[in-house]
Amino acid sequence: MTDRYAKGMKTRRRILGDAHVDRAEAARTEFDTPFQSLITEGAWGTVWASEAISDRERSMLTLALLAALGNFDEIPMHIRATARTGASKEDVLEAFQHVAIYAGVPRANHALKLAKQTYAEMEAET
Repeated sequence: MTDRYAKGMKTRRRILGDAHVDRAEAARTEFDTPFQSLITEGAWGTVWASEAISDRERSMLTLALLAALGNFDEIPMHIRATARTGASKEDVLEAFQHVAIYAGVPRANHALKLAKQTYAEMEAET
């Protein structure tokens, strides 16, 4: 295990929570282990672990990029992460409004739909 992997796993748990990471790790197979290592080291051990911007800002950027590129499957996970990153519902709305103007209203609209569903689920879980 590399230092970057260990740092990535620590960051991943801090942002996504132990329950999410434990489920993901339990689903890991021999086939996808190299990919899981890549994202743990690259995304979580380098990008998310950087102190250049805050977790709140990084969360907003990530959600905006996911929506702008149409990578909707990841949005609920990152909405849930806002409970740990400090990005408020208003921050998320602002990010998606930027998406609407710069990347397209349909993508922002779908991202908002997913955010509303996920926030409702999160409120029902408490």
